[in-house]
Amino acid sequence: MSAPMREGTRLDDLRPDGVVPNQPVIETERFVLRPLRPSDAGMIAHYTSDRRVAEGTRAIPHPLPPGAAEGFVLRAMSPDRTEDVWAIDGSGNRLAELLGVISLTHMEGDQSELGFWIGAGFWNTGFATEAVAALVAANPHRSRTLFAEAFQDNPGSARVLTNCGFAYLGDAESWCVARGARVPTWTYLRKMA
Repeated sequence: MSAPMREGTRLDDLRPDGVVPNQPVIETERFVLRPLRPSDAGMIAHYTSDRRVAEGTRAIPHPLPPGAAEGFVLRAMSPDRTEDVWAIDGSGNRLAELLGVISLTHMEGDQSELGFWIGAGFWNTGFATEAVAALVAANPHRSRTLFAEAFQDNPGSARVLTNCGFAYLGDAESWCVARGARVPTWTYLRKMA
């Protein structure tokens, strides 16, 4: 078992190459999904400081407090993490080095929850669908079931999920930190073969 991160660990203490134990790099046609690395914190802060991006997620606050992006990267690179986070990196195809983020969180049993966000400048490009499809195909957690949700005022994210084989499960609601309120959601699941 990996040792937990020391108290007071900073981004400067981590490997700059982004090597994260037990997290594969996944290639797609236009980009790679790779583990986060310390240099991603600046672009994560840039994109998530956009209210529209923050309000499309459960956990990103708005305004983004100082150090929040660095803390996110630290947690994502921790050997004892429960969530695997990938940068959607298009630099190999003359796209931005960070287009957005996609994650899988371990759940009870052989289940994982998928989440994603894309920088607002890259909306309606198909990047989210391509990233979700690649992560589903790779199934790095070897999950039997994947869950995901979309806020009901974000039909674009719902389309990404249904385009990638997720089936509507039901309505629910989740707390959105940026909105400071409960937001109605659509819940989806995908059984893996």
